[in-house]
Amino acid sequence: MPGRAGPATMLPRRVMLAVAGGSLLSFGARAQTPEARAEMDKVLAGRTPVPGGIALDVPSIAENGLVVPVTIDVASPMSEADHITTVYLFADGNPNPLVAKFGFTAASGRAAASTRIRLAQTQNVVVLAESSTGALRSVSAEVKVTIGGCGG
Repeated sequence: MPGRAGPATMLPRRVMLAVAGGSLLSFGARAQTPEARAEMDKVLAGRTPVPGGIALDVPSIAENGLVVPVTIDVASPMSEADHITTVYLFADGNPNPLVAKFGFTAASGRAAASTRIRLAQTQNVVVLAESSTGALRSVSAEVKVTIGGCGG
């Protein structure tokens, strides 16, 4: 359509909300359960992640918690000296909070991944991205899981 920005210049609203939300909320406040905090602490190893730098595309409302689509894209130069090595995906209300782990090298060219996860209830989806320099970034978003689209 004339006069409209194309997909390359326009980010979906939920991606912008996830990026903004990750930068406005403190990381520690986003983990709901002791199990999730313990799993995240293993990755953090005493480090504090910097909010932002990660585009997280996840629905704010999931009508079917069995197949919730998640897309992650981490801003990184992806050079030998500075690249994303690992991206951790947590669902902090799940019995096993670490639901996915993605590995990257400088040769990957881009630190991006898509998957589908299972969420049994409304909860936070948290992403931690670790770089080759040891730096950590984070972003999180709440996903409301509904039963047949009738609230949750």
